Amino acid sequence: MTVIDTISQFLPLLLSGAWATLYVTSLATVLALGLGLVLELLNGSSLAPVRWMVRTYVEIMRGTPVLIVLFMLYYGGPSIGLVVDPVPAGILGLGIYGAAYFAEIFRAGFQSIPRGQIEAGEMLGLSRTSIVLRIKIPQMLRLIIPALFGQIVMMFKESALLSIITVSELTKVATQIVNETSSIIEPYIAVTVIYWVIIEAVARCGLFLERRFSHGA
Repeated sequence: MTVIDTISQFLPLLLSGAWATLYVTSLATVLALGLGLVLELLNGSSLAPVRWMVRTYVEIMRGTPVLIVLFMLYYGGPSIGLVVDPVPAGILGLGIYGAAYFAEIFRAGFQSIPRGQIEAGEMLGLSRTSIVLRIKIPQMLRLIIPALFGQIVMMFKESALLSIITVSELTKVATQIVNETSSIIEPYIAVTVIYWVIIEAVARCGLFLERRFSHGA
């Protein structure tokens, strides 16, 4: 069986896996972006305990393999009364893991903003919230687009591990096809092509936004 034959015969299954990958990773990315931004804003708190808790969370997540996070959430959760279905567990696991990396990207972006812009906002009488919303975040987003989309690409790659907690994404689909056909190379090549198409689309989107912001600067 060739790669073309595999795609033709199992196209509905492959499309189902591609949709699951897109769905879970997209929602996990939204969660990670939102949580990562909140973490970095809290990291700028004047309260030392808050900053300490944020840094502890970020360092623990960055030092822990995402597979361990997924195992603890999905298989370890029931032992503490937390029972989560595979898809929500995948979204939550990838989200809270990716948030630590996005928090670091946001931190680097905030630190890259010239201090003079912040001081100008303060001289104009803007509140701290207004400075964050009207100066810091717009400037930061313009600076971090390459790193931001690089991390999003990594999350799509890491989504392959969701098959371990029985999410029917692309890697799980490839394993299913291998079990049905006894072919090993062709199903994984077919799935690799689909991954490449998805990741290339994400990368192109990031490049488009980077160029657009650069031209608007």
